[in-house]
Amino acid sequence: MTFFLAFAESSIQLVPDGTLLVHVLLILIMVAILNATLFKPINKILADRDATTRGRLSEAEQTIANVKLKLQQHEAQLREARAHGYSMMEQERLKSLRERELQLRELRAEISSLLVGEKQEIAQESQRVRQDLEREARMLGAEIATQILGRPVSVG
Repeated sequence: MTFFLAFAESSIQLVPDGTLLVHVLLILIMVAILNATLFKPINKILADRDATTRGRLSEAEQTIANVKLKLQQHEAQLREARAHGYSMMEQERLKSLRERELQLRELRAEISSLLVGEKQEIAQESQRVRQDLEREARMLGAEIATQILGRPVSVG
């Protein structure tokens, strides 16, 4: 009916008539229907998607934080293990140096005792050779004296 009233007059009305209320009522009904059938489900889907995205985003952030924490713990353990390894290597190095020094001392003591024994042997051999040379020198002297004097000379 309002459709026919709009074509009935070709002039512009400055004062609103009853059709304005019908138009407002139609817009309100249309908004209610669109809200119930289209906007609420779309808004619900968008809200669910936003919640899911935020949930997954916070889950991803939590996972990243956990990974960073575990990485820091791993690096700390690695540094600790390296320090322990270096400490053990240093202890082993000092131990081997002490053992080497002990072996050197023992070897030096053994060489020193061998040298003392060899020196004593050489001194005894030298004394024996001197005595033999002295005896031979006396015998040769007596023999030479016997030949020169023409009479026997006693070694004495």
